[in-house]
Amino acid sequence: MNASFSYAAIPCMKTRNAMSKSAKYRVGGAGRGVAIAIPKRRKKDCHSSELSVHGIPSTDLFVHEIVRRQSKKIDLTTLDVSRRSKLNPMFLEEAYERCKGICSEYAKTFYLGTMLMTEERQKAIWAIYVWCRRTDELVDGPNAIHITSAALDRWEERLEDIFNGRPYDVLDAALTHTVSKFPLDIKPFKDMIEGMRMDTRKDRYSNFEELYLYCYYVAGTVGLMSVPVMGIAPESSISDQTIYNGALSLGIGNQLTNILRDVGEDASRGRVYLPQDELAKFGLSDKDIFSRKVTDGWRELMKEQIARARFYFDQAEEGATQLHKASRWPVWSSLMLYRMILDSIESNDYDNLTKRAFVRGTKKLMALPEAYTRSLSNPTTFFS
Repeated sequence: MNASFSYAAIPCMKTRNAMSKSAKYRVGGAGRGVAIAIPKRRKKDCHSSELSVHGIPSTDLFVHEIVRRQSKKIDLTTLDVSRRSKLNPMFLEEAYERCKGICSEYAKTFYLGTMLMTEERQKAIWAIYVWCRRTDELVDGPNAIHITSAALDRWEERLEDIFNGRPYDVLDAALTHTVSKFPLDIKPFKDMIEGMRMDTRKDRYSNFEELYLYCYYVAGTVGLMSVPVMGIAPESSISDQTIYNGALSLGIGNQLTNILRDVGEDASRGRVYLPQDELAKFGLSDKDIFSRKVTDGWRELMKEQIARARFYFDQAEEGATQLHKASRWPVWSSLMLYRMILDSIESNDYDNLTKRAFVRGTKKLMALPEAYTRSLSNPTTFFS
């Protein structure tokens, strides 16, 4: 995928298609009417934005149901027989080695961050990474032009086979084994595929609500997939829902950052992912993006967009501290490196139309020790 891996730094995708106003929610189900990924702001948070930061109620996305199902302890003795792994151990070893190789090649910093995790968690995160990457490649890879709705339907059927113990190939086998070891719910995986469908239908977003929905599908879902594998610190005293909200916030923040980083690149493909009503608020339109002229209005818009992304990173911090200590390093690395991309946009005088913000390799490596130090801190409660 050409974005981030959300909570575990797995690549999440670039903005894709949004639904029409009437079809963009899956309304229904019981639950709390709370906005996902929007925990209470800490007093020390100094990032404010005139633009809305609020997303979509969790009841519409059924996030609370995912949290409930994934928070259950998995009992291998009572696990549905269809989810028990019956794969040859040598075949599984090859499957995980293949996943490890892909992860180390395409997500070097993230891969390094997984080195402190237990072997079981490492393998599971690698398997999730590879599935997410392959899913993204369907609509963003070299054969994307040939991908149809029917092809995505077949990919979803294949996902169901993975969860039912019937992998199609060696890479699928790694995920089949992973879902037999961890309480992973299929819904976040299906939601990510829904994000691919959105990407094939639309390349404009009317408002932040539409954009948030897309970001949830392609990036927030990865946070939901990752938490059961990464684990929650035994000493954590806050609710599972709050920790999952942090995971979602990191995914949303990463995806918003990808959008800002890739504005110029996306414009060359006729795509505009910044909300149309927010462009208009600053006296801008698609034409201004295609002309690639950085004006004062553009700079002011970018300041607001960056402030919103930083808001989500602040919320993610509050959940990251509650993860199992051995799993925090890749999360803190993702947080720090994506914040540095926003800093780079600012250093370029908000010119993300003709320049692509990036973090140099040496700077990435220098950030890793600090991320490691932060990962060692004990869980603390930020929420009142």
